[in-house]
Amino acid sequence: MPYRLELETRARKELLDLPKAIQDLLSDLLDDLQNNPRPPGTKKLTGQEGYRIRKGNYRVLYAVSDKEQLVRVYRIGHRREVYR
Repeated sequence: MPYRLELETRARKELLDLPKAIQDLLSDLLDDLQNNPRPPGTKKLTGQEGYRIRKGNYRVLYAVSDKEQLVRVYRIGHRREVYR
């Protein structure tokens, strides 16, 4: 059963502020997270809860709740800015 995807307000705004081509790439990535919340290439974050996955120079930071079948995306952005 696929996980439910939830974008926090900040992540939604960050996604909409990106160029259209990058939005399309990341939208496909977000759709894939619903079927497999920990795909190959995913890294567990150190110092904070959650995971990160990369697509080029962009990162998606998210948390997974297996109990609730939920993927909660809380940051989306360029690699030099997303961890701040």
